[in-house]
Amino acid sequence: MQLKLPVPPADETMQLRVLEPGAFGDVKEEPQPGKRGRRKAPKASVPARFSAVAGARLAPFAPFARRLRPRYPRPDRADWRRWVPSWRQSLGAAGLAVGVSGMLLTAAYAATDIPDDLNTFATQQDNVYFWSDGTPMARTGWVRRQAMPLKDVPEGVRWAVLAAENASFYSDPGISVSGITRALVRTVGEGDTQGGSTITQQYVKNVYLTQDRSLGRKFDEAMLALKLDNQMSKDEILEGYLNTSWFGRGTYGIQRASQAYYGKDVSELNVSEAALLASLLKGAGLYDPTLNKANRERAVVRWDWILDRMVSLGKLSASERAKYTKFPEPLKQSSQYDTGKQSDYLVELSAQYAKKAANLTDQEFDRGGYQIYTTFDRERQTELTDAVTEARKKVREEDPKKARTAHFGASSVASDGRILAVYGGPDHRRQGYNESNATTVPAGSAFLPFVYAAGLEHGVVKERGGAATPVNPETVYDGNDGVPVTTPEGPYWDRGGKKVAAHNDGKRSYGPITLHDALARSVNTPFMQLGMDTGLEKVRKTAEAAGLLASSFGAQVPAMSVGSATPSAIRMASGYSTFAALGRHTEPYSVRKMTHNGSKVALNTPKPKRAVGVKVAAQVTSALTDAFRADHPTASGAASYEVAGKGGTTQDDKAAWYVGTAEKVSTAVVVYRLDLTKSLEPLRLAGIAGTPNSGIPYDIWSRAMSIG
Repeated sequence: MQLKLPVPPADETMQLRVLEPGAFGDVKEEPQPGKRGRRKAPKASVPARFSAVAGARLAPFAPFARRLRPRYPRPDRADWRRWVPSWRQSLGAAGLAVGVSGMLLTAAYAATDIPDDLNTFATQQDNVYFWSDGTPMARTGWVRRQAMPLKDVPEGVRWAVLAAENASFYSDPGISVSGITRALVRTVGEGDTQGGSTITQQYVKNVYLTQDRSLGRKFDEAMLALKLDNQMSKDEILEGYLNTSWFGRGTYGIQRASQAYYGKDVSELNVSEAALLASLLKGAGLYDPTLNKANRERAVVRWDWILDRMVSLGKLSASERAKYTKFPEPLKQSSQYDTGKQSDYLVELSAQYAKKAANLTDQEFDRGGYQIYTTFDRERQTELTDAVTEARKKVREEDPKKARTAHFGASSVASDGRILAVYGGPDHRRQGYNESNATTVPAGSAFLPFVYAAGLEHGVVKERGGAATPVNPETVYDGNDGVPVTTPEGPYWDRGGKKVAAHNDGKRSYGPITLHDALARSVNTPFMQLGMDTGLEKVRKTAEAAGLLASSFGAQVPAMSVGSATPSAIRMASGYSTFAALGRHTEPYSVRKMTHNGSKVALNTPKPKRAVGVKVAAQVTSALTDAFRADHPTASGAASYEVAGKGGTTQDDKAAWYVGTAEKVSTAVVVYRLDLTKSLEPLRLAGIAGTPNSGIPYDIWSRAMSIG
């Protein structure tokens, strides 16, 4: 039996009614045993709820937002044109970029603070030099180089600088947008950020920033320039710029530049001279006309352009411009030293040493602020200068023609390396080199003590490959003139195929003679052979260890033992002082202490090193003492062991020396002739120096050594 249920008609829609909760009243479902209760749905997060609320609130604006949304790529275009933005899209993107950039720049400007501390460019000072007793010796630089008020700078000078560097200075906001853009393009394209800077930007770079070339530094420069332009007057910025800019020749500031290039105060400059100084701001290394021909050509073109630019700006009349047709040639040398005095040579020598010992660049040193305490003894320097001055006068009176080519170099060096005095020449400005430091002429027989020391220190080798045999002051050598120089294999032959022979002064023969007596009597022939027996390489190394420079030596041939090397007076004095210091050598130095604005500067001061043994040094000093006593028996101090010295001559009569030590101070004096207008080859003395042991070199030496 089947039960049939009624079926609704096909065209009627079957509806299901969902009963609302509580339709039959509140029914509480009882949990069934063994079944867990239902979990509640997790609560939406805060961002999700915020998005839901915001979406609901912004829903009315959705159609408008959809219309603003860029349709890109553009569906109504075909091919490549689909990728070309519409003008609305382009305008919108540009506006957005400008807006974002503006906000970022505004934030950067607000976050930029003007530094409280200026860098070293803005604190440029003079360098002050002191004698060994602490009293002032010299000052380099000009006192008003920084403190030059703008009112003391002529208007024509100011506008020459403005015409060259920033004609719109008084109207611009402190930066040049077009200039910065050009600099940016050059940086991206060529890696160079130079160019595009206003005077305000250059001043900021001078006093607050470093000189590195980077986009970061350029951005900082622009922000600081904008803020500084709002905090300082244009005249204050211009004054600071003129007082801190680099003009070359070791000068910062328009005042120092005026003195260095024209020898006058800035207030005395004319517009033409100012135009040349303004051109140096573009790069003194390229526009200082005294450096080379190419520099002069560049400087003339820029000088001419600056003057024309001033006319176009209305700051120079055409009639006045017409007056300046001749290029204002600057001085060929900077006048930062007191010209014509011996202190100029002392300043030059100590400045070179200070930079090297303190590891300073020329630019760092030229910024100034250094107090340089030198080793120069005022009393010794005065005595040495007076002695040479009188000797020059004597030569000039006796032989005016030869006196014109006469040169005198002299130096006193302590056994601990301190340079106490030097004679560099008659006039620092007219003579560009220091005669006490020149390596011009051979040492001659003044070199013999170094050969003697090498033989005593290392011994001699008479047979090829044999052991060294010691020698002592009593070892006898042949002192006759014309003795052939020998090697373990036999006679020494020169390149011309001739036997080399040794000669004494005046070709005098002495017969067998001890090494001590040979040095005391300045006999050449034993030492020429001693050098060969010891080994020329050992002779050279001994001389270098004692103080002579390797660069002063030439070929290692027998003539080296009789003084073919060309040491300076400073180095010869230093070498002899090694023997007085019992064989310990200290490199000569001219600065004992240096400070910068009161703070001590670390210096690489030389330390003593063993050159020869104590016994060897004493034996050399003993022979030199006997040499002095024999040549000057009546001289004051001749009875003292502390006085040791000898004269030196060359076989071709090109130089005359006297070198000696007393009370641990060594002095070397050299006289020679040189015509710089014709050749660098020394001329024969022809009698103007006198005899080796009683002539001009000894007279200068004895007076210089009279200071106890």
